[in-house]
Amino acid sequence: MVDVYQEGGELPMTLHMPATKKELTSDAMKRISEWISSQDVPSDVIVSVGGVSFPIHKFALISKCGYIKKLLSDTKDADLSVVEIPDIPGGPEGFELAAKFCYETHLELSLENIAMARCVAEFLEMTEEYAAGNLVSITEGYLNKTGLQNLSGAASILQSSANLLPVSEKVKLIDRCVDTIACMVTDESQVYVVDWWAEDLIGLRIDMFKRVLLALVSRGFKQFALGPVLMLYAQKCLRGLDFYSKSKKYLDPKQEHEKRIILETIVGLLPREKNAMSISFLSMLLRAAKYLDTTVACRLDLEKRMGLQLGQAVLEDILIPSVCFDGDTLFDVDTVQQIMMNYFQYMSEDSGDMNHAYPSQSDNENVGMLMESFLAKIASDRNLLVSKFINFAECIPMEVRVTEDGMYRAIDIYLKAHPAISDMDRKKVCSLMDCQKLSREARAHAAQNERLPVQTMVQVLYYEQQRLREMDSSSPITDLVTSHTTLESQKSVSDEISRLKKENQELKFELIKMKTRLKEIEKSNVNKPKGNNANESGGSKGKPPLPKRSLISSVTKKLGKITPFLHADGFLPSSTRGRNKPDKDRRHSVA
Repeated sequence: MVDVYQEGGELPMTLHMPATKKELTSDAMKRISEWISSQDVPSDVIVSVGGVSFPIHKFALISKCGYIKKLLSDTKDADLSVVEIPDIPGGPEGFELAAKFCYETHLELSLENIAMARCVAEFLEMTEEYAAGNLVSITEGYLNKTGLQNLSGAASILQSSANLLPVSEKVKLIDRCVDTIACMVTDESQVYVVDWWAEDLIGLRIDMFKRVLLALVSRGFKQFALGPVLMLYAQKCLRGLDFYSKSKKYLDPKQEHEKRIILETIVGLLPREKNAMSISFLSMLLRAAKYLDTTVACRLDLEKRMGLQLGQAVLEDILIPSVCFDGDTLFDVDTVQQIMMNYFQYMSEDSGDMNHAYPSQSDNENVGMLMESFLAKIASDRNLLVSKFINFAECIPMEVRVTEDGMYRAIDIYLKAHPAISDMDRKKVCSLMDCQKLSREARAHAAQNERLPVQTMVQVLYYEQQRLREMDSSSPITDLVTSHTTLESQKSVSDEISRLKKENQELKFELIKMKTRLKEIEKSNVNKPKGNNANESGGSKGKPPLPKRSLISSVTKKLGKITPFLHADGFLPSSTRGRNKPDKDRRHSVA
């Protein structure tokens, strides 16, 4: 704080304001009021500024204010007692500052009032032309020696100048503050670390904040390094928006408009480099953009940015609430679908471009599992239409779906939450998954899932039986074990094949025993006399002959122990009976 001294005695000044606007608390003003009462020196003009009246003396202001001197000299009314000054910077507070400079022996200048003092001095033309050591020269000296010598001071003056437009632009005060900040940041941040200067900038108004960042970029500051300060500014200015809730709360229209402008400006300043901003921060901005109903261009820009980094996302990043809840889904399915399409479009466009980093296979698989998880999340929503569910699922390419377990889980949840859908829609929903890519556990669950159509259950049983046959006729155990990379998978595969080989050996022994017994029965039948057969047939007269147990039925019963998808009668379902019939030569093979 600087005291500005003037030579000469005090001149009277009184200030009349409504008590609700401003109270007379200054010691200097009290002394002036007491001096006026004791000397009985009345004021000869009243200056009205913003509804506040200032009873003052003409010569006190005319001697230093060129604006008031011209105003009084140009009027035809020599006895003019009331002068109104509109649009003065700072309003009544700004005029009071200038009046105190004219009347008092000293004026206190600080970072809080220097911008107002400089703009008021310019507006009232308080230059050296009317008085030596006038307010313009004094405020300029303070700015050059104190105000613009450090970053915090320049930021504080810039913030005050934002409320003093257009005079602050006329005196180049904003440009000087912006240049000072940009110069200090670029000179001292050699490694582009956003720490010491970010806190001073996040307090700026959004238009001043934007000018500072653009000045930094023009001076060579890397744009991707602006990400952290943009995050801090957004978190500060968007605080209080409950865009994670299930309903939109009332927000003052003026405040909502200000936050909308802030958000759109921040999105326009985001670095274009990939991974410069975290996808969780982009998701927060997109939620706020939908909550504040920003421009379509702003939302599309955020959706595109999220699409480029979708491989890094988790489920919480794409759970974007719907703005309208009247008959709509809980989460915004269309927005997530557009983000997914942006990712796959980027993947296809850059597949042949060596200048761009092609998404890795792990990213593609993560995106596939993420979209299946989202589909399972929204499947329980009773407002989700069948067409929208199918449309979203069809947008997930098969090449990014490692297994169909995630798709099956989403389908099962949807069928459970929507039991009233038609059989045709049920078949369409189930046709979204490839039963052949289901895991063993998923197939076991699907085989007993009554919500699935019969055709789907039969298809699941068929592929499970086919898998078992392939494992039974597979290559030696060493060839299978080498196809698994981990020790746990090697052990599980080895145990499975050993069990199957053991059961196959037992089956062979059983076949040999039954073949031997069949030969003995045939031999005994040949040696038996015909009379015995007649007697036996006569003794059972009147009763139907019992069916003989065939070799095929015995073998089928044994096969049922290792093939869990056979019916209780030992036969496969009708849809698979003809396909799985073995070759004729192999049916009677024992080896």
